Amino acid sequence: MPDVSPPSPSLVRPIILGSTSRYRRELLQRLRLPFTAAAPLIDETPLPGETPPQLAERLALAKARAVAAVYPDAIVIGSDQVCDLDGHALGKPGTHARAVAQLQAMRGRSVVFHTAIAVVCQHDGFCQSHTSRVTVQFRTLSDAEIERYLHIDQPYDCAGSAKSESLGISLLEAIHSDDPTALIGLPLIATARLLREAGVPLP
Repeated sequence: MPDVSPPSPSLVRPIILGSTSRYRRELLQRLRLPFTAAAPLIDETPLPGETPPQLAERLALAKARAVAAVYPDAIVIGSDQVCDLDGHALGKPGTHARAVAQLQAMRGRSVVFHTAIAVVCQHDGFCQSHTSRVTVQFRTLSDAEIERYLHIDQPYDCAGSAKSESLGISLLEAIHSDDPTALIGLPLIATARLLREAGVPLP
């Protein structure tokens, strides 16, 4: 019978998070694994005809592969999140005006967040990905509520212009997901599974 016991922690390759997002760093820290972070240098422009889930998965893989090309002996995690309103991708607003427009478009609506995770180790030829789907029901927000929220939370670096882990939860009526961490930016259930498959010992 082949040996299927997990590898010794001393044999585990270094782990790199291919992201500069502080939200993803904070989430990955929950797994109590040593890791470093590196910025993936990729073009995030959507391709013609690309759906939001396809965009999220492609970019997660591209981020992981870009960092893995520089650190081929490491296990690299790439992730991307796309906010999907009726099949149209909403990115990070970047400005107050764009955040207002996003929240006005989403109020009273159901919005889907596609959060993709990719784990790549170039040395071992390992490459796996997973996309988590989270459906969020927004309240019917007034313009005054939108303005008050944005001035307090300033979620201009968040796809969909709302931080569910912060005051943004007050904008919502319901969240439907099999992994609550996916909405924040890194689906930890899938991340833990893919890391185990890559040889990382996790409880």
